[in-house]
Amino acid sequence: MNSASSEQSAATSGIEISGLHFAYRRGFQLSIPYFHVASGEHVLLAGSSGSGKSTLLHLVAGIDDASAGEIRIRGTNILGLHGAQRDTFRGKNIGMIFQTFNLLQGFTALENVMMALMLAGYSTSQQRSRAESALSKLAIADPHSPIEMLSVGQQQRVAVARAVAGEPCVVLADEPTASLDPANARAAIDLIKEAARTAGAALIVTSHDPSLREAFTRIVEVSQFAPTEAVR
Repeated sequence: MNSASSEQSAATSGIEISGLHFAYRRGFQLSIPYFHVASGEHVLLAGSSGSGKSTLLHLVAGIDDASAGEIRIRGTNILGLHGAQRDTFRGKNIGMIFQTFNLLQGFTALENVMMALMLAGYSTSQQRSRAESALSKLAIADPHSPIEMLSVGQQQRVAVARAVAGEPCVVLADEPTASLDPANARAAIDLIKEAARTAGAALIVTSHDPSLREAFTRIVEVSQFAPTEAVR
């Protein structure tokens, strides 16, 4: 097997992108001939604001649609799924961590995680057991506290727990440290990486913060047209 074939074979259990093209309304485009993240691999997607980092994550998550190409996760082209089929696949295979957490106010930490599992099609008993396990592993002080009563640090842990409770094969974190100071940013990245490692998931983190580069062995620089591997 040649090196290209080996690379593609290794990617099938993680994320494999080929021939991807996404056109922005303002005339720019994101084109990716081939890109992969193997199962268990952690990648930092770096670049300035507006370079296409978040767009690429939204495409991988099936939130946005590309005009051409494939994004395969566990061998399934997520761009070929539609409606409830795509939502169910995303819920069972992809965990997302947003910059603003996107937690539901007025609900407890446990309820926030359980609702994500409910949307993924898990039974009530599975929702509770998986949510309780994830929150316990991430040291949530009181899973029955309303989200708004928790500190920012605890809320971030709930957001991470929600992303990994379903044991996804892919974890995506979009600018998760943008509002944090350097010390807390590194702690947050270490937390996300450890949660992804426990789940055995492929991890992509986007950031324009150069201080996070030391936390990753693989860095991909993103331009408007294609990602380019950084030389380390």
